[in-house]
Amino acid sequence: GGVHILPPYQSASGASWYKGTANAIFQNIGFVDMYDPEYVLILSGDHIYKMNYAKMLAHHKKAGADCTISVMEVPWEDAPRFGIMNVDENDTITEFEEKPAHPKSNLASMGIYVFTWKKLRQYLIEDESDEASSNDFGKNIIPKMLKNGEKMAAYRFSGYWKDVGTLDSLWDANMDMLATGSGLDLLEKDWPIYGRSVSAPPAYLGVNAHVEHSVVARGCTVEGEAENSVLSERCTVEEGASVQYSILMPGAVVKKDARVSYAIIGENGVVGEHAFVGAPPEAVPPEQWGITVLGPGAAVADDYVLPANRMRSVDGKETVR
Repeated sequence: GGVHILPPYQSASGASWYKGTANAIFQNIGFVDMYDPEYVLILSGDHIYKMNYAKMLAHHKKAGADCTISVMEVPWEDAPRFGIMNVDENDTITEFEEKPAHPKSNLASMGIYVFTWKKLRQYLIEDESDEASSNDFGKNIIPKMLKNGEKMAAYRFSGYWKDVGTLDSLWDANMDMLATGSGLDLLEKDWPIYGRSVSAPPAYLGVNAHVEHSVVARGCTVEGEAENSVLSERCTVEEGASVQYSILMPGAVVKKDARVSYAIIGENGVVGEHAFVGAPPEAVPPEQWGITVLGPGAAVADDYVLPANRMRSVDGKETVR
């Protein structure tokens, strides 16, 4: 039981980083073999959702599948952004299309797989010996299994799911957490989500503080304003400062009379006095708007303006996102 963290394999001759999602499993075949499993569940680490994997495994067994892929219906106009699974009347996967311009289905792959281990093990070894392969489940393993006629089943999921592999989607997910009816409820009585309790004193709200529709973690000091925002542990919002529709990562500081709007402030980032970071959508032309990002450890000087859709790193370099 428990959680094992498995870094890339290191040998006397050196080490190679994981080349792709399939290679990450291949490099740890020995670890999986120790447990001699009949089935394996492969997940992505940057997705937010709640799923009872036992139901997906039961579906895999009932279908007699070699691989079962979790899918969910997406709006047809969004389908070209996803890997799309085409299925028959029994939800057996007949075709996989990677971001098709003209999709035949709106069943998007969620990147969650159940494999029969012996079958997957065989494909991983074959894929590793193919020098032309990207060693990726979506690009190589799944298409190869389909081509070879393996039994591939789709498991339909309905509920909240978000891939937070981009800064925009990370911001979206945090705003979803604050929104009523988004489907992301961390305090659901039947299925709460627990986090590690930070060793820090309770959050302190000053006499002039105004906090509305926000999450404020332990160790925070708020003497200014926070609206529709997420403040991670040990953040500081000084008197007269305003944080709106933003995410403050641990240790971020927003100094006196600064304004942070529609932004992500990285860990230990500092926004100087009277500075402006980000802007609401209505403040700039649509083509120029986007979330503003201040990188971990980066700082914005007093009175400085970091516009919408910009990113500033710890070395002071700025780019348009």
